Amino acid sequence: MYKLIAFDAYGTLFDVYSMGQLAEELFPSHGQALSLMWRDRQIEYARLVTMSDPNPQGSKHYLPFWELTIRSLRYVCKRMGLSLTPDKEKQLMEQYAKLTGFEDSLDVLKAIKHKGISTAILSNGSSEMLATVVESNGLKPYLDKVVTVEAVRLFKTAPQAYALLQEAFPPKKEEILFVSSNAWDALAAKWFGFDVFWVNRLGHPFEEIGEKPNYEGNSLSKVLEVI
Repeated sequence: MYKLIAFDAYGTLFDVYSMGQLAEELFPSHGQALSLMWRDRQIEYARLVTMSDPNPQGSKHYLPFWELTIRSLRYVCKRMGLSLTPDKEKQLMEQYAKLTGFEDSLDVLKAIKHKGISTAILSNGSSEMLATVVESNGLKPYLDKVVTVEAVRLFKTAPQAYALLQEAFPPKKEEILFVSSNAWDALAAKWFGFDVFWVNRLGHPFEEIGEKPNYEGNSLSKVLEVI
């Protein structure tokens, strides 16, 4: 049925909240709050950059996702009244570069490739940061391509970002399954016209606008049940 399974990266294959332990060591009693607010601000910056200039040729406000990640960290530390020294920033960003993958990420990719189905990442992340996190988690042999929005200079949820998958692979839109743990990402991909699997690890309700995803499961491994 599906000829390509495409995954979001951050939050789907890689645990963005795995930063919490280091953040707690550097900022005792504030690690979890910092991790949550950092992720929220990162996504908010990406949306702001895109929505403020949704030019098909790319947003004039575009900054690489790595830069947005650094700036969102700096903002959150200021907001929380935490002293982010250059050394602490370096430690946190080095850890972010090699985020821990979810325990089933590698096995799921291996199983999909064993079925002869193409695999990809479609991410807001910049090329260099994606290459690092993919390599550090041993996923590179099981991914046909890593597709980044750098080419269009518009972050997801811009439709031009999702269209990159069709430019990179021959399958028709209906032959692509997009997998994300982020409900906003799943919804936008569904609106674009992809079949969607929403990885709902926390048991949250789906958004109250738009179409529901085609599939839902509490782990990545559930994707194997629908392909």
